[in-house]
Amino acid sequence: MDPDDIERDDDELEDDDFAERDGGAAAETVVTVEVSGLSLYTHVGVSDAEREVGQRLVIDLRLDVGESDATLTDRIEDTVDYSAVCQTVALVAQQSYRTLERLCTAIADRLLDEFELESAWVKAAKPEPPIALPVDEVAVEVWREPA
Repeated sequence: MDPDDIERDDDELEDDDFAERDGGAAAETVVTVEVSGLSLYTHVGVSDAEREVGQRLVIDLRLDVGESDATLTDRIEDTVDYSAVCQTVALVAQQSYRTLERLCTAIADRLLDEFELESAWVKAAKPEPPIALPVDEVAVEVWREPA
């Protein structure tokens, strides 16, 4: 390494400096967007009564964006807008489903269709499930990649 390089401040480092450490290739930045605790009122349930009355679900999401220009541009247009993601999830969850498995799959598929994602992980939890035994919640997780 050139002695002049040692004296440079960190903020003066150029992309070539990072490429040298990575065997000649620029370092890759992979982005994951997470949404935790999205609370929605839905009509998901096995029984007719559960679907008719409805209940609150809590949705968690992990969206693998991959490389994102927003790490350099700082523009929302160059990444996944999590506000738009939440609106999409709310729309999908308005439909009636019998199982959390189907709901999670429908959400993941819709997110993969509407946003440029490498994969989507969706968790739906019922904080007050209609069962006779005391539990904190019941939940289902689904992980999907584009077809």
